[in-house]
Amino acid sequence: MTLMSVTPEPFLDAQAEVVELASDLIRIDTSNFGDGTGPGEAEAAEYVQARLAEVGLASERINCGASNRDAVVVRIPGRDRTRGALLVHGHLDCVPSHPDDWTHPPLAAEIDEDLGVPMLYGRGAVDMKDMDAMILANVRSWARNGVQPERDIVVMYLPDEEAGGQFGSHWMIDNRPDLFEGVTEAVGEVGGFSMTVKDDLRLYLIQVAEKGLGWIRLHATGTTGHGSMLNDDNAVTALCEAVARIGAYKFPVHITPTVRHFLEALSDATGEHFDPDDMEATLAKLGPMARLIGATLTNTANPTMLSAGYKSNVIPGDASAQIDTRFLPGYEDQMLAAIDEMLGDHVRREYVVHDIALETTFDGPSINLMGAALRAEDPHSLAVPYMLSGGTDAKAFSTLGIRCYGFAPLKLPPTLDFGALFHGVDERVPIEALEFGTRVLGRFLRSA
Repeated sequence: MTLMSVTPEPFLDAQAEVVELASDLIRIDTSNFGDGTGPGEAEAAEYVQARLAEVGLASERINCGASNRDAVVVRIPGRDRTRGALLVHGHLDCVPSHPDDWTHPPLAAEIDEDLGVPMLYGRGAVDMKDMDAMILANVRSWARNGVQPERDIVVMYLPDEEAGGQFGSHWMIDNRPDLFEGVTEAVGEVGGFSMTVKDDLRLYLIQVAEKGLGWIRLHATGTTGHGSMLNDDNAVTALCEAVARIGAYKFPVHITPTVRHFLEALSDATGEHFDPDDMEATLAKLGPMARLIGATLTNTANPTMLSAGYKSNVIPGDASAQIDTRFLPGYEDQMLAAIDEMLGDHVRREYVVHDIALETTFDGPSINLMGAALRAEDPHSLAVPYMLSGGTDAKAFSTLGIRCYGFAPLKLPPTLDFGALFHGVDERVPIEALEFGTRVLGRFLRSA
């Protein structure tokens, strides 16, 4: 038996409806502002549950502890129920958007060409209503065609991922541990996308690691007073100096096992040497993927929000800022120590949102089957590991001992700056990539 024949042939009815499903989900506003406002995910959860019910799949809809924060879960029994179950998860929320900045309205789900390729535009097109639709299309197809997967597949649509999952994945593991019974592995977003090396070689980056997440609030205190007076104890000044130091700081490069494996695989594939001691030159060779890979080489701390004062002629007694920090597995303490040195005497820090870094190895049957599913649809593919600079619901699931991967397969145009699409203006996914991903994901899930 060849590797090409390991995975079953895909059902084309799944591919035929995936664009419609993705478009419907994009048109449902699930903007998550991170402060409890916004429409929530209830309408999207209702849509998913209804589409499952259309094909006879009975799902459970669960409120995750806050208004309109709804999840949908269905367990599909496998042939061998003694095996560990596979969790397939997607989040229904997306970040907000400003329509005036977009070429097409972000909730319209319009199709237009870019790079000569038809694209589906809309907020959530790659983060992650594309994969939500791929999953939904495949399980609907299984129900119509009488397919039973090799092991139990737990499909979970979640709210609140874009705000850290307090009312989503973390709520689920704390309040509904029964849903994870027997689950040993999980597959979610931001992995399996292509990086074209040459015409006959595309690397597909399987996510096996994530940086940790720390949204930090800085709080500065000083002496209040009249804006016309001398003041050597200004909270705004102290805060801004600390923010400037942090924003300008360059953290040292650390090559984690996952990133080292990726660079070695890239060197083998291209014949070029990617020197971990000269990452500037290495990144220059990566083209559009440099944005994604570069952020996995160091800890990062980016100032994002400032707040102080209530009147122009009143010096406030306090001021605050927020810093988005992301830390490599094993390097959180080093990051915090560096930040503490930059704060100064009048500024203190606290975590507003905090979640772990994670890393697993790039081996095992599931990794092999992902590679086989990709090769069946793209003979010029090579699966390689990579680390995600952001975070996903895998952080919560990994605390249960579940081995987590990112595998939302997409065959992308070589010049598309994929990293810029996440949370960016004109977020879009190629139609052919969406259909390709549906076929690959279907092959993998049926045989996993």
